[in-house]
Amino acid sequence: MKNTSSENHDKGFRFLPSVDQLMEKNEVKQLISRYSREFILHNIRELLAAIRNEISQGKADLQEVKKRAEGLIDELRQRLKAQLSPFLHRVINATGVIIHTNLGRASLCPSAVERLQELSCRYLNLEFSLEEGRRGARDLPVERLISRMFPGKSCVVVNNNAAAVLLVLNTLAEGKEVIVSRGELVEVGGSFRIPEVMEKSGAVLKEVGTTNKTRLQDYERAISPNTALLLAVHQSNFRILGFTESVRMEELVALGRRHGIPVMEDMGSGNMIDLSPYGITDEPSVEEILAKGANIISFSGDKLLGGPQSGIIVGDKELIARVKGNPLLRAVRAGKLTYLALEATLMEYLKGRPEVSIPVLQMLSTPLEELQRRAEAIIEELGKVKGSSLKVEIMEGASKVGGGTIPLVELPSRLIAVTSTRHTADTISRKLRMRPLPVIARIQEERVIIDLRTVLPSEDRELVKALKELALAD
Repeated sequence: MKNTSSENHDKGFRFLPSVDQLMEKNEVKQLISRYSREFILHNIRELLAAIRNEISQGKADLQEVKKRAEGLIDELRQRLKAQLSPFLHRVINATGVIIHTNLGRASLCPSAVERLQELSCRYLNLEFSLEEGRRGARDLPVERLISRMFPGKSCVVVNNNAAAVLLVLNTLAEGKEVIVSRGELVEVGGSFRIPEVMEKSGAVLKEVGTTNKTRLQDYERAISPNTALLLAVHQSNFRILGFTESVRMEELVALGRRHGIPVMEDMGSGNMIDLSPYGITDEPSVEEILAKGANIISFSGDKLLGGPQSGIIVGDKELIARVKGNPLLRAVRAGKLTYLALEATLMEYLKGRPEVSIPVLQMLSTPLEELQRRAEAIIEELGKVKGSSLKVEIMEGASKVGGGTIPLVELPSRLIAVTSTRHTADTISRKLRMRPLPVIARIQEERVIIDLRTVLPSEDRELVKALKELALAD
């Protein structure tokens, strides 16, 4: 005689239709007309297997199984919707971190977006010379702009700055020594370290100086017949303060020239303008480093430059020609979408007012008075909601540049602090994150902090909507 549990299992299984029965239903046939038969069949099998497994383990009683069997088509639709929903979503960055690596770093300028919309779904002359009617140079769209910005220099574009450093080291110093100050052997995002990148490149690391002090004679004593490169790593994502000493680029260049050794700087940030009007005085630009005589530099495209993820190598034409001849370039080169966005971004610099059109620079340069005005307007709108447990107030605060750049700089900002007598800061933060258009804020002293420096003015209305939803949900 079967026990009761076994009988329930059998009854539960009998409620479920077979795969073939489901496939013959009109609703399923309509789904098959929209998707492939194999895709629908696979999901039906997985769905039925999951329910059978719950029955076998006693996790679903007969009434639950019957109810699910009746709603199988709806459950299948929900399953398909979940699988086919994009993982990546637009979010509102209210963290106050301008170049937020976890949120995609730099937002593209409108002209770059327009170029992507116009050409990303079309053929384009990426590697084709219209004038000569044959294969052309992939870097030409960017190189022609770089040569105008930095006369006499050439460039290579790869997929990120780590790849740029790897490629240059492998090209100029494989099997040879590269001299680096111990104070510049940094770790960048994702636990990638300069010594490890150098090892993968085939170059031989030769450390000089100490963590806090490196002098010119340290480099000079380390030079040998096997030295191929002097490498400076800009302290864009860290600072050593106090009892310190370092070698200026001009000194390093003069030393390199005396010994016939090229000098490279990994500058990282990709800054192209004078940032001192915005309170940032210690971040050199690409132009300044080249003017000091660096033979080759590398930097990111999606940090202070404000473009797409990329690594850009700029330098003497002879050195760049050697980099372009390295077979490794094929493995790390950039794709057409990168070139489209990067070309449009660099054109904004040539126009002469990048702080107006490039979002990263817009956020850096936004006056405090404008942030105050926007904060007051938002508070005024929220004041129209009566009887809510939410409390919102304007606070003084500071934003960060982020993205591993200018770590000691804080930009004065205006914050909206949100608290509630009914909900914790964690709950409020989660509710904001789980909206159809998520708002990513930060928590500080049990308050949810919304930093308006990183919220685009066009997003203020959506931000008000999000906060009103919270207030009305009370």
